[in-house]
Amino acid sequence: MTNPTTTTAGAPTAEPGAHAHWQRNLAVCMFGSFTTIIAMTLLLPFLPLYFEQLGVKDHAAIVQWSGAAYGATFLSAALVAPLWGRLADRYGRKPMLIRASLGMAVAMALIGLAANVWQLVGLRLLAGLLGGYASGSMVLVATQTPKDRTGWALGTMSSAIMAGNLVGPLVGGVLPPLVGIRNTFFAAGAMIFIAFLATAFLIGWAAVPDKRPLVAMLFTGMLLMLANMSIEPIITVYVATLLDDPQRVTMMAGLVMSAAALGSILSASRLGKLADRVGHWNVIVGCLAVSALLLVPQAFVTAGWQLVVLRFLMGLSLGGLLPCIASVIRHNVPERVAGNMLGYSTSAQYAGQVAGPLLGGFVGGHIGMRAVFLGTCVLMAAGAGWNWLAQRAAASSAIR
Repeated sequence: MTNPTTTTAGAPTAEPGAHAHWQRNLAVCMFGSFTTIIAMTLLLPFLPLYFEQLGVKDHAAIVQWSGAAYGATFLSAALVAPLWGRLADRYGRKPMLIRASLGMAVAMALIGLAANVWQLVGLRLLAGLLGGYASGSMVLVATQTPKDRTGWALGTMSSAIMAGNLVGPLVGGVLPPLVGIRNTFFAAGAMIFIAFLATAFLIGWAAVPDKRPLVAMLFTGMLLMLANMSIEPIITVYVATLLDDPQRVTMMAGLVMSAAALGSILSASRLGKLADRVGHWNVIVGCLAVSALLLVPQAFVTAGWQLVVLRFLMGLSLGGLLPCIASVIRHNVPERVAGNMLGYSTSAQYAGQVAGPLLGGFVGGHIGMRAVFLGTCVLMAAGAGWNWLAQRAAASSAIR
């Protein structure tokens, strides 16, 4: 659901067309509520054991800390519930569900990293402050479901919430012996992150008639940042293999890292202007293809200056992608959801900034540094091919 419209009295109403996809929204809310409730309750069977791991030895102290940690989440959730409700009325219920699911995913992962009892209790308080997915889902379902199906839909939602309360302690009893207590929290965070993705990308997309251009642009934005960031973890080590003087390594590595940014600065406006004449999608396909070609010689350079030049040229080719991505999205989504979809594009780019260094570091460490460039080349070429096919499909749909 996108931001609500407002009646003359100031009360929020459902977005036009929201009722048409209420069943899908109900399914997403059920899954999200189920997973977040599991995360809230799974620690019951092993919470005392976790406090023992954190250094609490006295039996009475373990029990007291366990009670404090378990109740902390519900205390903070009760305190902020009116605030989240007010913000939902003002900005829309879907943004609140996105906030709650992402916040809970992060909080659960951090609980798995707690180093002492105070951090654990504090993070449980944080989980309550950031949560509220189940209650928000109930309101969203109530406002989007046709009146003659509201009772059934809300009953189904309640069943999902109760199921989470049932399954949570069972999961908390089974997983820790198999994967460990900390990994149990990481697994719970991963499940809630899936709920976050479902909430962000499945609720409200009904307003976009043809989703293929949007999906292609989200993938392209992620790919752009991945390509820029994939060599970051290895660049200093890679440059060191190209130079005889160790004193020059950091300076050359800095030049290599900056060269692509300089190229993008110089080309962004020019490629954007070119895209206005020849088509934004044509420029995207061309930029991705050229970038893929430029990645191949980067894997086989023999001198630092060669890498600087190639990264500069790659920056020139990538500079036009961001404005073209935004333009394609802007021209393929309705006016009322353009801001939402551009926000998704930004999120996809951040995902690329996270995935790039992680993949680059893993591949560089386990396969070899040249494999980072060649692997990124394959991804960029695949992106060019996908955008070419998506462009043709969109053109065919427009003709029909």
